[in-house]
Amino acid sequence: MTLHRLSDLTWEEVGALDLDRTVAILPVGATEAHGPHLPLDTDVTIAEAMAEAGARRLSAAGLEVVLLDGLRYTPAAFSARFPGTIDIGAATLTALLVDIATSLRRAGIATLAIANAHFDPANLEALQAAAEAVGEGDSIRVVFPDVTRRPWGRRLTEEFRSGACHAGRYEGSILLARDPGRVREEIMRELEDNPVSLAAAIRDGLGDFVEAGGTRAYFGFPSQATAEEGRATIETLGDILAEAVREALRAEEES
Repeated sequence: MTLHRLSDLTWEEVGALDLDRTVAILPVGATEAHGPHLPLDTDVTIAEAMAEAGARRLSAAGLEVVLLDGLRYTPAAFSARFPGTIDIGAATLTALLVDIATSLRRAGIATLAIANAHFDPANLEALQAAAEAVGEGDSIRVVFPDVTRRPWGRRLTEEFRSGACHAGRYEGSILLARDPGRVREEIMRELEDNPVSLAAAIRDGLGDFVEAGGTRAYFGFPSQATAEEGRATIETLGDILAEAVREALRAEEES
């Protein structure tokens, strides 16, 4: 089978796909502050890397794969006070995802997989709400492996599991592997460690990065980022996405 980018295809080429065996992959990220060293679209870059790595695996397994353009405007309240962050309502994102899934279903595509790299709680809730809404009687299945939860999260790096991973070693490494020219590496290597767990701060009810202790919009250990770790993490993210899709397909076949 083959890997395609939806935006490169004509409508007739989409219609000629083996639609029952076609998986559409939607990268989801944010445009938000990622420290003084990473670009605002860091999450989108990571989501696209995850989507492409997963797509290669699914295509090799005999599925048609269609990569959608990434969503880059999502709920981002935790970084809203930083210039450049675009924060939209959770209901807006949920409605958009439902409409995207409806359009794919109308075209005959059987599966939509979401490759998400933005972990603001409002974004995760919006994604889950969309997956549940589409799953109620619709003929397209939605696969959303939430890497902040088991079993997926335990396969990622130590910093990620600690919760102190916004614009830190985890994300910085992926950017170094994916698009090193956009990393302000001289600044990154001079940043002090910020081991505060953003995940714990969210659980404690804190409302944004500054309240949580991220006055420069980063958490973790950015100076330790390496391209080698980033390449390995991208492969793990691809494995997670492909395995989640295969599990969903297998469960449906057995039901």
